[in-house]
Order: sequence, then C-alpha cells, then structure tokens
Amino acid sequence: MSADAATGLAQALVDEWVRAGVQVVAVAPGSRSTPLALAVAADGRVRVEVFLDERSAGAFALGATKASGRPAVVVTTSGSAAALLHGAVIEAHHSRTPLVVCTADRPPELRDTGASQAIDQVKLFGDAVRWFAEVGVPEDRPGVGAYWRSLATRAVAEAIGPPPGPVHLNLAFREPLVPTGAPVPAPGRDDGAPWTVTRSAPVLPGADDVDHLARAVAEARRGLVMAGWGAAADAPSVERFAAAAGWPVLADAVSGLRGGSHAISTYDALLRHPAFADAHRPDLVLRLGASPTGRAIATWLPGAVRQVLVDPDGAWLDPTRSVHERMASDPTALLDAVADRLTGGQTPTDWLAGWLAAEATARVAIDDLVDAWEAPFEGRIARDVMECLPEGATLVVGSSMPVRDLESFARPRRGVHLVANRGASGIDGFTSTVLGVAAVSDGPVVALSGDLTLLHDVGGLVGATRRGIDATLVVVDNDGGGIFSFLPQAGLTEHFEHLFATPHGTDLVEVATAFGVPASRVTRADHVVAAVGESLAAGGVRVVVVTTDRVDNVARHAAVWEAVAAALDRHRAP
Repeated sequence: MSADAATGLAQALVDEWVRAGVQVVAVAPGSRSTPLALAVAADGRVRVEVFLDERSAGAFALGATKASGRPAVVVTTSGSAAALLHGAVIEAHHSRTPLVVCTADRPPELRDTGASQAIDQVKLFGDAVRWFAEVGVPEDRPGVGAYWRSLATRAVAEAIGPPPGPVHLNLAFREPLVPTGAPVPAPGRDDGAPWTVTRSAPVLPGADDVDHLARAVAEARRGLVMAGWGAAADAPSVERFAAAAGWPVLADAVSGLRGGSHAISTYDALLRHPAFADAHRPDLVLRLGASPTGRAIATWLPGAVRQVLVDPDGAWLDPTRSVHERMASDPTALLDAVADRLTGGQTPTDWLAGWLAAEATARVAIDDLVDAWEAPFEGRIARDVMECLPEGATLVVGSSMPVRDLESFARPRRGVHLVANRGASGIDGFTSTVLGVAAVSDGPVVALSGDLTLLHDVGGLVGATRRGIDATLVVVDNDGGGIFSFLPQAGLTEHFEHLFATPHGTDLVEVATAFGVPASRVTRADHVVAAVGESLAAGGVRVVVVTTDRVDNVARHAAVWEAVAAALDRHRAP
C-alpha cells in the first residue's frame, strides 16, 4: 500500500498550527475536506467545533480570534460551502482579525468540467486576504514535508501580520479521501517550535514623531482624544496622556477606552445641542482607531479642525476625508512618550472643566429620565447591561442600534472587554461569534443584539447547549429593523414596513426553545439586570428577550436629546 500523502499533509498542517499557537478550529462537515477534518479531530490539542452552516463556522472562528488574539482556523468542503465564508473573511479583513481559512477543493482535472461541488476557488476572496496559497494535490516526493510545514507556519504568520487579517489556503484532494495507509512522513522541528519562527515588534515612534506631536499638543488651546473601535491603545496610557494634556476623551464604548476621570460618555447627546457643539469645537483632535459610531460626532468637525490619526498599521481610517496627519506608530508607546514631554498647563483649565461639567449635567438628565420609564427603553437596556456585568466579563455587541445605544448611553467603566464585528459592521454570524468568544474567554460572556441579528444567524443555536459554553444573549425585540425608523426611509410610509422595517412576527423565546436553548422574556425595564444575573448564574447558553416598541423607541430617543438640551440650557443660564 502506498504512503498516504493527503493524511501526511493534513497532519503536518495541524501540528504546525498548534506549534504556532492555534487553539480553536471550526469545521463545517463535507466530504472533500475529510483528510483535514480527520487530522484536526485526531490531534487532541485543539478545540474542535462542528457547524452545519459554513457561515456560522466562520463567525465562530472570528469570535474565538477576537477574544483571544490567537488565530483560529475554519475548515470547509468545496464549492458553495467555501463561498459562504466570504462574510467572515471580509469582517476579518476590515477588523484586522487573524483568521486561517482552509477550503477543500477538487483536483485540477475536475475543475471546469461540470464536476459536483466544483467552482473556481483560486483567490476566491480576492484582495480581502493577506495571503493566498494554492497548496496543490498532496504527493509523496522529496522535500514535501518541509514544504507543507513551511506553508502552515507561514499561514499563521501572515494572519498575525502586521497587519493582522485572514489568509486562505486552498487544498485540493483526490479520492480516496479516507486514510489509505501510513501517512507520508513530515517531521517538524525537534524542539517543538514552528518550522519558521516569525518575530515582529511594534512600530515604535521615532524621536522626531514624538517631538512633533508633543509640540502640537502643547500649542493646542483646545484639544481632545477621539477613540473608536480598533483603537489599539492601552487605557492607562490614554488616561495618562489626557491628564498630562488636560484634554477630554470622547471614546466610543467599543473602543475599550471609555474610562477614567477625563471620559465624556454623553458626547452623542451633547453634540446634538447646536450651541454646545459650536462652542466646544477643538483645534486639535488625536484620533485613535476608527471614527466613533454615531452620526452626531461624525458630522461635528469641519475639515479645518486639525486631526491626527494614530494607527499601528498605518490604516487609512478616514471616511470623511478630514484627517490632516497619519502616524503609523504603536499608539500606547506614542502616548506615553508624548505624556512624558508635557509639563501640564498647556491647555486652559476651563476647556476640560467645561466638558466635564457638561458630562455631569447630561449624565444626570439621561439617567433621571430613562430610569423613570417602566417599559423597556433600548438605550437603558444597553446602559444597564454594560453596567451590570461583573469585573472581567466580556460584552459582545451587535451592529445596528445596540452598538449605537451603547455609545450613546453607557457610562464610563473599566473591567469589561468589548467585542464587536465593526470591521464591516454586519449583523451576520453574530450568534456564532458570541459562542466563539465564549469558547475562549475565562470570564462571563454577555451579548447584546437586535431581533433580526439573532434570526439572521439562528442556525448558530443548533447544538449550542452541547458545546460546553456559557453565554447569555440579550436580544432587544422590536419586531423588525429598528434602526431604519431613525433614517429617512421612515418617511416612505407606503413601503416602509414591508421593505425596511421587515417585521418578523416571530416569538423569539419559542425560537430559542425550539433549538433547546433556555429563554426568558422581560417586559419591565427594571427587570433586565436581574434577568441577566439569573442567566449568568444558571450557566450554559441562554437567551433573554427584552420586548420594545419601534415607534415608541424613536420618540424616547428624541425625549432624551431634548432633556439633555434643556439641562444644558439651564446650566448655561445666568
């Protein structure tokens, strides 16, 4: 019996991935991927989760990677199965998440012949991957072990970056797909290290860059820090810099930087007040990561306001074309170095004091109003879920309204890790992303999403209770796409409900229960925190459905902004 090259390749890949730090592999079942699936299952050193839907498998791997920082692997069979990973690849590309995508394929002689499940998979994901390799049909030949191992270790290294992102290995297998004999030997390094060790260091700021930014900060009379997702800076360094500069910090909650004494958590409400927004425009903005989520802050700064974007990979995060300078540097090192140069007193104390006074005024106005409402309000749900999480917990927040409500209503706090699919800002795969996060997290994991987000990846609930995972999914159920009620489409009364709001009319508690997932319903605002606590205490995967009304939700948001405006006006009155 001839040596089994397919098994030899698969075992070499898996061993190299483990040596490089891979801990999680998501597999979608299929025939053509049999050699790799068997090798993953037999290895014993990685966590293997199987999903019926390739989209769920890809999203699970995304979540595991985002929570752990370690590349995860996703394995599919050929054909449309491979194409279903495109959403996860796009999110990994834009969010700079290391992901190793392995698609099994037909051998060359079966391509473009009408063979079943055979499509063109060569560079299937285009420029959305950091690196692509057409691995070739496994064969027994001299030096093949070094090729296989070098390929595997390079895949992980390319995924880690910089910049991090997805890689694609296309693996063609000929039949037979089950083991046929002893695997082709492909021994790794004797010391257990990867075939090729890749070392990279952060891009540290040069002395000229530090001097340049320190001068700009010292000369600015009215500066602020603005942080969005992907900020890639350590919170203590941001707080130290803000204290040295005398600047407020306007940080989207998903940035992980909304904490400390200089944090302004109510900026979305404040900037909706024209007088306040006009009177508090800065002359220098230090941008960390992407722009915050909300429209108010996105449209607040005219092009004349100097903005400096700091990103370790030099990403071009400038959708409004307003950035004046880009600095490709490790933001933590840069902020620490600049803080060391600042002596204090360069910014008038009334600049920061004005922001902090407005923050206190708006915070009271918001909290007093929403706490008085008995029926659940989506802004309060976001605030309370964030607030009630124990130290060390992870909050996974969905796109559309939940991430916006978190930005608008969450108070400053430390000790919670935020995860969100904000690279492409889609709702797809959210449930599976949450499960991937929970699979690698040490602390409690809670998710906040809308109803359509849950339904879009309802297949992720299949087998969720058998995975040994603890995760609470808080679902805001307004029977449709609530975000569209805030957009101009809401004025299209004839077609709005059918084309945009898309009410589903589905009992989400019954949906979750049908998949074997325990679920409860909350109809009072002051019961949300208790329901989350009970779910965490019970353990396992659970769903908490909080019922809201789309029309009422729009009116309540408007009432909050009006309350903040009125409070600011009273504060300014002589």
